[in-house]
This record gives sequence, C-alpha cells and structure tokens, in this order.
Amino acid sequence: MDGTLTVAAHDFARIKRELAIPQEDDILTHLAGLPAAEASAKHAWLLAHERALAAASQPATGAVALVRALQGTGCRLGILTRNVRSLAQVTLQAIGLGDVFAEDDIIGRDEAEPKPSPAGLQYFLRRWQVEPSQVVMVGDYRFDLECGRAAGSRTLLVNAPDNPWPGMACWHLADCAAVLERWRG
Repeated sequence: MDGTLTVAAHDFARIKRELAIPQEDDILTHLAGLPAAEASAKHAWLLAHERALAAASQPATGAVALVRALQGTGCRLGILTRNVRSLAQVTLQAIGLGDVFAEDDIIGRDEAEPKPSPAGLQYFLRRWQVEPSQVVMVGDYRFDLECGRAAGSRTLLVNAPDNPWPGMACWHLADCAAVLERWRG
C-alpha cells in the first residue's frame, strides 16, 4: 500500500537512524530479534511515526481511479502491508478509499508474517478460494515481488522509475494510471 497506492513517504534511512538499526538491516526483522523491552519501545516509536505518515498520506498517480475501476468490475481486492491494519485503514481513509476494503481484506504485520513471506498472500488465496495464477501481487518494492513469486502469483511492479529487480516482475508499469490504461486497453 505505502508507495503503491500512496505517494511513498517513508524515509527508511531516517527510521533506521532513529531506532539505531544498521542501514543494511530490514527494520521489522531487526526489531523481532531484540529483547522484548527494547523491541517494545522501538515498536512504539515506529507506530507513532507510521501513524503520522498514514494520516498525511496522498494517493499515488492513478491509484484511486484504478481501485475504483477494479472494484466496479467485481475484482477481489486486498491490502497486504508491512504496516499494521489500523494504520492501513487510516491511510485508506486519507486517500479516499476507506470504503473499498473489508477489514478481513486488509492484512498487516500483526495478521501474517510480513512480506517477503507469502503468508499474507496465501491467506487471500484461501479466503477467496482462488488459484495463485488468478492473483496479481502489485507493489513498489522487492519484498512485494518476492512475496508474489513465493505464493505462485503474478507480479506487477509500479511506481519505480526503472526495474531494479529484473526477472522478478511479470510486468513493470510507471504507475497506477498506466495500469488502468493497459487494463482498459
């Protein structure tokens, strides 16, 4: 969602500095390896920071139109985020899509092992009773593509000016407006 349906606003380098996480480490993986008290304090800071970003979210180019068009044709839509579900809901409200996704169709880091794990995507496959080949995992980062590939779904990279992960995305399009244009075309 962040960076896919919204304009990317997370400054991951700053977050890592604030939380004393080595720049090469994944934030969630690093926090999971800390002693409970330290992890709890750092998660609290992260949650407060993410809450401010969620409330100020802006829609990515074409995202609202794409989601509304897909919803209008009856496509099943889900959110799989490394954020928490409640903040995903704040983000969706901020960009005008709060009415689109059922609570059970928003999976955050507390509902499933975070991406790149395929666990969240596999949840949707079971919930919707569909085959992986019927699903497209859309994202803006390597973890999204790794998740989709691990679950056996097709993958679409958006909002990345180039494709820094060649061979991982089935498709690479500039933004959600380009996705809608191609889908309608």
